Amino acid sequence: MTDIVFLLLIFFVITSTLISPNALKLLLPKSSSKTLSKQTISVSITKELEYYINQDKVAFENIEAILKQQLANELEPGIILHAEKSVPIEEAVKIMDIANRNKYKLVLATAPE
Repeated sequence: MTDIVFLLLIFFVITSTLISPNALKLLLPKSSSKTLSKQTISVSITKELEYYINQDKVAFENIEAILKQQLANELEPGIILHAEKSVPIEEAVKIMDIANRNKYKLVLATAPE
């Protein structure tokens, strides 16, 4: 009986680390590739071109300053970019440019196929 409880505990611990609790509910593009690297902050772009850092709505002009502030103490700062598939690519590239200027690792979130 303890073996079953232990296996269930391991299962729930592993699956809970795969969930991104800071992500908004967006319709993401589909992809079959996966990433295993840990991302420290989530940036989301909605179809209305509203920007969110984790769950907080922010103006585009403030994104870089907020990211610098929140990622200042990270050894390997990383961003996961959630952009709805109807968002123009230029909007996603703006966030990628911010990450590139500040040497942040960036991963584009996709929905599994």
